[in-house]
Amino acid sequence: MRLVPAGCACLFTTLLFLAPGSTVNINVLVLLPVESSYLFSMNRVKPAIDYAIQNLGQSRLNFSVQYVDSECGNKALFNLVDISLLQKPDVIVGPVCDYAAAPVARLASHWNIPMVSAGPLASGFTHKVPEYSYLTRVSPSYSKMGEMFLAMFQRYRWKRVALLYAEDFEERTCFFTMEGVHVAFPGEGYQMHSFVIYDQEDQLDHIVQQVRDHARIVIMCASSHTIRKIMLAAHRQGMTSGDYVFFNVELFNSSLYGNGSWKQGDKFDLEAKEAYQSLQTVTLLRSAKPEFYKFAADMRNRSRHHYDLTSEGDNVNMFVEGFHDAIVLYAKALQEVLKQGYSKTNGSKIVQKMWNTTFEGIAGQVSIDANGDRHGDFSVIAMTEPRTGTQEVIADYYGLNGTFEVRPNVRLLWENGMPPPDEPSCGFTKDHTATCKSCGLGESAVTGIVVGSLLGCALLLAFYLFRKKFKITIERRAQMHEADNGKHHHLREDFVRSNLSAA
Repeated sequence: MRLVPAGCACLFTTLLFLAPGSTVNINVLVLLPVESSYLFSMNRVKPAIDYAIQNLGQSRLNFSVQYVDSECGNKALFNLVDISLLQKPDVIVGPVCDYAAAPVARLASHWNIPMVSAGPLASGFTHKVPEYSYLTRVSPSYSKMGEMFLAMFQRYRWKRVALLYAEDFEERTCFFTMEGVHVAFPGEGYQMHSFVIYDQEDQLDHIVQQVRDHARIVIMCASSHTIRKIMLAAHRQGMTSGDYVFFNVELFNSSLYGNGSWKQGDKFDLEAKEAYQSLQTVTLLRSAKPEFYKFAADMRNRSRHHYDLTSEGDNVNMFVEGFHDAIVLYAKALQEVLKQGYSKTNGSKIVQKMWNTTFEGIAGQVSIDANGDRHGDFSVIAMTEPRTGTQEVIADYYGLNGTFEVRPNVRLLWENGMPPPDEPSCGFTKDHTATCKSCGLGESAVTGIVVGSLLGCALLLAFYLFRKKFKITIERRAQMHEADNGKHHHLREDFVRSNLSAA
């Protein structure tokens, strides 16, 4: 049997690819959960992958896609191993769940197979070498969101924050969300205090009280129902008058988490509307690209007719967009690699082409950094009209250049339109390290009191000296008057005596 050198084989594959009418077969393994409660369930993502493959243009890549249930757990790894006993996939798409993705990413790196996904989002996957060196993430990770908060804090000169999140001990979505904020902030110069909600029966009033004693800037992650309860508790404790700022993280743009509105049609609506004046929501920056609306309409149509998904609000979210862009990115990188004379099995070259690049995604421009993670663009939404409770985007963060920009002509419901300080002037009652700067008064008030006191003392001293001098003058005049009276008295006596003598 005659062996063909590897270089010749690669060249043969390339020439075959470039030949008119030739195609390259690509085996794609998609690992996603079948369970429909997930925002990235198989039936939600399938239409997006199909759409991406069908719209690759003049691509000569022939995709053969195999969907396998990941169960958001160890089943993802087991299925990958079982399938690879017969034939290893050319590319792995998914998983999203952090605990399912970790072992799959390790094995993909060991087998030299590119892995591209709209997750996992945990900060731990940022450290690619050596375990996750073939993983490319096409949706912004939680650490990218943390970078947005860091840019915001630097702009507003905040140094102290409370992290308040719900813990479920299963997917741990909010835990990983807050971890992204924590790792993005440098340790020196920033104070972070974490508070955990273990279930919805927790005494939120007590937790909010603890938050009040430690920070004025609060970043939260929980369901919209829980967020509303927290804001009502904060309102009852006087924390929604402008001294505190609350941020709610909602990246997924899904109605499964509620609509995030203060209005729920109950007796607390009016109170909630007042409380939400102090709440801002962080979400992904939305694009107005015309192609996106066509894509969204197609997703709704496919979901309704082929996958029995009828809730329009859940058909397009960051994961659906991300998996579409994952296919586009992989196809783009693979074609570049093939044109350079490499094989489709050269995973390291394909991964290099996917990293540190920019391409046009379904919702706008997508930039992947040199570490294989997407730069994140985020928006901040806040109430701008207290009478009606209207909310709108007030600021945007652009991850590629790291800039946080407040939109012009927006009305911020802050006192004097300025962000509040991140701690009271006299420190927090529970913080023994805090230094009392002004004993509960503002610095300008203290300065006024000191200056006023000095002026008062000066006036009192001047009055005292004037009174003393005036008193001395009066006494001297009295003495002179008495002396004059004495002289006149003697003169009168002498005059009388002389007259009597003459008589």
